Amino acid sequence: MESLINKFRRLISGNSTPFRRSLSYKINWDARGICIEGARGTGKSTMMLQHIKMNLSLDQTLYVSLDDLYFRQNGLVETAEKFYGHGGRYLFLDEVHKYDDWQTAVKNIYDFFPEMNLVVSGSSILALQQSRADLSRRMLHYHLPELSFREFLSLKHSVNLPVYGLETILNDHSTIADQIQKVLKFPLKFVKDYFNYGAYPFFIEGEADYFMRINQLINVIIDYDLPEAKAIEVSTLAKLKKLLYIISTSVPFKPNITKLAEQVGTSRSRLLEMLYVLEQSQLIYNLRSSAHGISLMNKPDKIFLHNNSLIAALAEGKPEIGNVRETFFLSQIENSGAIVTYPKEGDFLVNGKYLFEVGGKNKSNDQIKGYENAFIAADDLEYGWDNKIPLWLFGFLY
Repeated sequence: MESLINKFRRLISGNSTPFRRSLSYKINWDARGICIEGARGTGKSTMMLQHIKMNLSLDQTLYVSLDDLYFRQNGLVETAEKFYGHGGRYLFLDEVHKYDDWQTAVKNIYDFFPEMNLVVSGSSILALQQSRADLSRRMLHYHLPELSFREFLSLKHSVNLPVYGLETILNDHSTIADQIQKVLKFPLKFVKDYFNYGAYPFFIEGEADYFMRINQLINVIIDYDLPEAKAIEVSTLAKLKKLLYIISTSVPFKPNITKLAEQVGTSRSRLLEMLYVLEQSQLIYNLRSSAHGISLMNKPDKIFLHNNSLIAALAEGKPEIGNVRETFFLSQIENSGAIVTYPKEGDFLVNGKYLFEVGGKNKSNDQIKGYENAFIAADDLEYGWDNKIPLWLFGFLY
């Protein structure tokens, strides 16, 4: 126990960044049970340590990572019991999926120690999603997405700007663009930086090796996280990586599943399963029309990588600009909590109401002409007019 406390205190003393993720303000930290999901590298550990440092008594709090060698020889429930007996009231369990039968252990801790608040998090989203049914009665579930453009500006340049709701942006985008540019000059330059290295907060550790870190992140997800959560053959792992590369270098990708399966070297049904697994692990988005549900065998109408940094890292300096623009729009909208589906016309239908076409500053209304609540999200545009809105503004939704 003493070794865990010493590690925790060192981590707390080293956590000094003033930047906080927008999700940290939305979490009900007073709840008895909290589960924070999120892809690797999004900042879950930092967010928990920040909350502890700013709000809790260190004498009543313990943060541990379940991949610590300590738990090879010591049980989690027994550790929690010892901590509780010494006055512990706030227990934070990071990388919780690394502990065998962690769902049972978490349920036991929650039930046996009613005066202790429990926060768990993990990077294996598949493993955490599979536990939702077991823990739904006990835990509030939250999802930490990649950085928004707004959060990137705050972390990288200490430029603190407000969150704007989607309808506010649609109705008042000219006024909002004016307000932002009083604080942020040349937003187009900054959004291009975001396209390259803005999705994951670890860019602050060095931009030079940012892409190497992303490739390592992809390898860990595919080689370790996925096999832990799902039976996957070794030969399939290399095909998953090849599939990601194909998506990264493509134009906004409307898949021919049979041809794509041939390119990857697998069967049609196996490819659909691979797309589903990559979506659940948050490496890709599978965009479907509202008529199609999210299920294993439903063919997606369009496929995107999960964020722009993945494109920049995998496309090796050859990203397709249409893919970059649409991925930015989709990631910012989806991560804000909106529902995005594939429409009959245009690029995206948001919340079943707003139709969007994404393109450059000269994009015309032709494809969405005559539709109500139809808009153009235009890149390379500082100020919009009428239904044409600067693409970068959608980076302020969370």
